[in-house]
Amino acid sequence: QVQLVESGGGLVQPGGSLRLSCAASRNIGSISAMAWYRQVPGKEREPVARLSIDATANYTDSVKGRFTISRNKARDTVYLQMNSLKIEDTAVYYCKMNVRFGVQFKDYWGQGTQVTVSS
Repeated sequence: QVQLVESGGGLVQPGGSLRLSCAASRNIGSISAMAWYRQVPGKEREPVARLSIDATANYTDSVKGRFTISRNKARDTVYLQMNSLKIEDTAVYYCKMNVRFGVQFKDYWGQGTQVTVSS
């Protein structure tokens, strides 16, 4: 069973930076897309950034210009560089990898890592 292991969360002051990492526990196969989501208590999980197989990156409006999603293909690892962090970025962040198995696709999720932005 493949697991996605996240790291890099923590406490940071407004304006600071964090870099989240998400690595597959073993070779995961044909990854079609990687993404980061976040969730705050009482709200639905929302997409933050997505990186497709052709390296196209998309971001939710609130993080454009501040967050960057990237990938290490050799290690099946996805990163989220978060700069100029705001209090409203506080959430549990989850990574997701969409993997193709022939004509079928399966989503794998990380366990989540807490990001707290506070002075």
